[in-house]
Parts: sequence; C-alpha cells; structure tokens
Amino acid sequence: MKIGRRQPLTVAQQYLNLKANPVSHGEGELNAGRLVWRYETSPSPLSRLYGVRIEFRQGSVPSVFVDRPDLHPLADGRNLPHVYQQKPPQLCLYLPRTYEWEPWMRIDQTLVPWTSLWLFYFEEWLSSDDWKGGGEHPGRKKRRLRRSRRDQPDGAVAASSGGWRHARAAG
Repeated sequence: MKIGRRQPLTVAQQYLNLKANPVSHGEGELNAGRLVWRYETSPSPLSRLYGVRIEFRQGSVPSVFVDRPDLHPLADGRNLPHVYQQKPPQLCLYLPRTYEWEPWMRIDQTLVPWTSLWLFYFEEWLSSDDWKGGGEHPGRKKRRLRRSRRDQPDGAVAASSGGWRHARAAG
C-alpha cells in the first residue's frame, strides 16, 4: 500500500453505507461484486417523489437511473437534459474524466445528494426549458471551430480566430 493513496470502498461497504444513511433509505441487492440500490427521494418539500436506482459494479463507476415517475411525459415531448441515455434515464451527475467521483468516495455522500440536486434542476427545467444545473451535456458534440468550404456562408472567408468574416465586395 502506498502512503497517501486511498483504498477503493468495496461494493459491500457501499451497500452498508447506503443502508445506514437515512437520506438514501431504501433496499438493495448485493451479489458477486455488484450492487443495486433503490430508494425514493424528493428534491424539495414541494416536489414529487422519485424512485431512483443506483447500480455499481466493483472496479467500475456507479450509474444512477430514475425509474419513476416516467420523466418523458413530464418533459412533454422534449429530450431529457443532462442524461447519458434517455430510456431509462441515466443521470449525468459528474464528469468522470475530472475525477469528481473516485472509488474511495461513499455513494451515499456523493451520488445520492447529487441525484437530488439533478432532480431539483430537472424540475426547474420543466418550466423554463433552460438547464441551469451546469456541467457538460453528454452526447452533444462540441462545435468545431473550422467549417468545411461547403458550410461557409455566402461571401465569407475564414478569419484567423477560427470564426467567419464577410469578404469585401470587389469594387
């Protein structure tokens, strides 16, 4: 063991932490290095109740899903924001490549409150149609700085900053 390096929590330890924390009160299954935890949460006293499922396999990253209510009818035909997949909705709670969540962290103290916060912003998004929860939206491709010639606006030439400027009309 290297000094200063934290040991990952086992699936069994994560299970016991989820079970002991009143915020994540629910029930789960634990078998062969895999955990499935189900609980209900409400992001505010005026919010609806949501059924949440957390899946975690030792050596992997946890996945969080909202099982009920079905979020799609609530979204009124719009794609759900800030999710890895639409059905079932797998929430985007953190950026894996930035190490916001590490295997030594407790799920009940990180992903559980992050899920409530996601649901809070989801309910706000339902009325505003503007995701205010921050972060990067998975699945959205970053805009390319350069466009191909066929994508150029009429009379435009590439500017040195990567944008487009209109060429002056010849005299």
